[in-house]
Amino acid sequence: MTEKISLKEKIGYAFGDVGSNFIWTAAAAFLTFYYTDVIGLGAAAVGTLLLIARVFDGFVDIGVGALIDRTKSKHGKARPWLLWMAIPFGLAGFLLFTVPDLSLNGALIYAYVTYLIVNIIYSLINVPYGVLNSLITQDPYQRSVLNIFRMVFALSGALAVNMLTIRLVNSFGGGKPGWSMTFILFGTIAVALFFITFLTTKERVKPSVVQKEIPLKRGIKALFRNKYWVLVLLLCITSLIIYGVNTAVNIYYAQYVLHDVKQVATLGMASLIPKLVCLLFIAPFIKRFGKRNVSMAGIIFIIAGSLIMAVDPSSLNLVLIGTIVKSFGLAPIIGTTFALLADTVDYGEWKTGIRTEGLVYSAGSFGSKAGSGIGAALVGWLLSAGGYVSGQQTQSEAAIASLHFLFIYLPIILSVIMFIILWFYKLDKEYPQIMKDLNEVKNT
Repeated sequence: MTEKISLKEKIGYAFGDVGSNFIWTAAAAFLTFYYTDVIGLGAAAVGTLLLIARVFDGFVDIGVGALIDRTKSKHGKARPWLLWMAIPFGLAGFLLFTVPDLSLNGALIYAYVTYLIVNIIYSLINVPYGVLNSLITQDPYQRSVLNIFRMVFALSGALAVNMLTIRLVNSFGGGKPGWSMTFILFGTIAVALFFITFLTTKERVKPSVVQKEIPLKRGIKALFRNKYWVLVLLLCITSLIIYGVNTAVNIYYAQYVLHDVKQVATLGMASLIPKLVCLLFIAPFIKRFGKRNVSMAGIIFIIAGSLIMAVDPSSLNLVLIGTIVKSFGLAPIIGTTFALLADTVDYGEWKTGIRTEGLVYSAGSFGSKAGSGIGAALVGWLLSAGGYVSGQQTQSEAAIASLHFLFIYLPIILSVIMFIILWFYKLDKEYPQIMKDLNEVKNT
């Protein structure tokens, strides 16, 4: 439980999330805009596509989790999936941003097919990647540190994506060819980084008792007896709605409220750099106050940052200040969520006698995808409801009001919900006794 994880392994593990972000964050930040303003699809149709695909794929995650729990290889149960799925993931990302010359209906069908493929392959590589955290170590602090490394590198990748994507698209000639060439590059980088993660990590954690293969129905039933897993699932969904909305709406907000589309990179930096800084210094606070309490403090910052923006939503300076404050508040959430999920694996084993890392993480991934899907869909739906018309220099007052709600007020509502969820999460206090009980079983 107390085995220290080397710096090489921490960095190698973190590279996997950088690889994910070169496709996944790029899709979250730019796919809605690519579909509406480059391909010409309607905003409402795009919103529906994003939600249907994410919810469908969330159910795929459950099957992936079951596959992981049944995987037996010389590389372990999670690591081999990184090796098998790295190249398909990079290729799928390229295809996602390479819509051929088709009618609008044909383009919409192509979008559905490729987006579903990306989501499925993402499940097959990202669920095992998440499971790997709980298999590398059982020490809750080491898990937190691993997760912090993961998030620091993930945010670095997201920052690179936000800063480079539009520049690369333009340098490759703009339009559809520019997007395709950019994602050839991003896909290649993603493949290489996942290979590094596979080569530098090791699975160490074993169940406290040797288990036979657990039927899927029994495993799912055990999940819902795990109250803390349910709470973390709800936290994932809520926080990822905020993430889905923020990443998708930034480019619209920069263009139509701040009246300068190039400010999307500024907003991206104002959102990502403070998270990076905060994550570098957050580990001692987690060790002293616990993951739950640090996250609740962060939520207060999210609300405060949103209120700063509300003073004058069209002021670039206030929007940037508010974004920075929000970013400091979001850092504890993203820095602890997957570590919280790893802890619920041990609680579930203690509570039910069944240890199913794959199902726990796949269901958590379902929550993440459902949340980000709902967030992205809300952007499309509310823009459509406000009368948004792609390609116009100016938008109606109703469309601008929709952008204000998505960018400022919806995060406040969701932050209050997250605070209530965490109020009922008490596992930080109970965890030492749970691990003592599990270790006694191992030693008998």
